[in-house]
Amino acid sequence: MSVGILLLTHEAMGDALIETARHLLGRISLKIDAFSIPPGSDTDFAMTSAAARVRKLDSGDGVLVLTDVFGATPSNIIDKIQPLGVKIRRVSGLNLPMLLRVLNYSEQNLAELAQTAADGARAGVRIDHD
Repeated sequence: MSVGILLLTHEAMGDALIETARHLLGRISLKIDAFSIPPGSDTDFAMTSAAARVRKLDSGDGVLVLTDVFGATPSNIIDKIQPLGVKIRRVSGLNLPMLLRVLNYSEQNLAELAQTAADGARAGVRIDHD
């Protein structure tokens, strides 16, 4: 078994990141899905859809949910579906380095993978100096 990955974002960001990861890595060994929530979406429908995707991705080891912005609708939906009975960990601030790091450590458990995601996001941010 392994951890499932759900990218829960605004617009089509999650789909684009998955396609880019496939391009760079070739093969993705974790179960992964993206669900985008456009502006003005019905939050009850979004919550139901996100919950169904979490259930589908869970193979017993839990689901890591990567969201784009903490405190925005996609991230807030996770708070509402936490009581599903599925182990869920949310990491916000989704970026490509975060996703690539997660996909390269598919053997990790849910807690380890959540930390790997956060570490990958931070490591991917660089400032050029003169």
